[in-house]
Amino acid sequence: MDDIDRQLLVLLQQDASQSYAALGEAEGLSPGATHERVRKLRERGVIRRTAVEVDRVAVGRGVLAFVMVESTQWVGDSGERFAAIAEIQEAHVIAGSAAVLVKVRTATTEQLQDALRRLYAIEGVSGTHATVVLETFFERPVAP
Repeated sequence: MDDIDRQLLVLLQQDASQSYAALGEAEGLSPGATHERVRKLRERGVIRRTAVEVDRVAVGRGVLAFVMVESTQWVGDSGERFAAIAEIQEAHVIAGSAAVLVKVRTATTEQLQDALRRLYAIEGVSGTHATVVLETFFERPVAP
């Protein structure tokens, strides 16, 4: 991956709906050359998918919490159980005092409480420590 590929990734993360012509113009490439570079980035798995950024409040997911999940046993192979809780956006096996870190989005704190109840139903889960986000300063895309 060279500097042009990196810059194309920056531009695509800002607005993935840009045409190959617009992307190429920004980098001094033809639309065809730009298309080929983006195709190769996809083939190599650098670009995994193209997504739409949704306003979380507008769709009823304004409450954000990060939850440290404690366990009495190894839960590193329980990913599907965490994924079954629709409010969980991300789940990560971690080192430290907790076993798993999850990112949860709900409309209300009552819904957050319900999601925490369902977390407790996962075999081996013995406790949670939730931190509710009051304000997000920024979220960065991955820097290529």
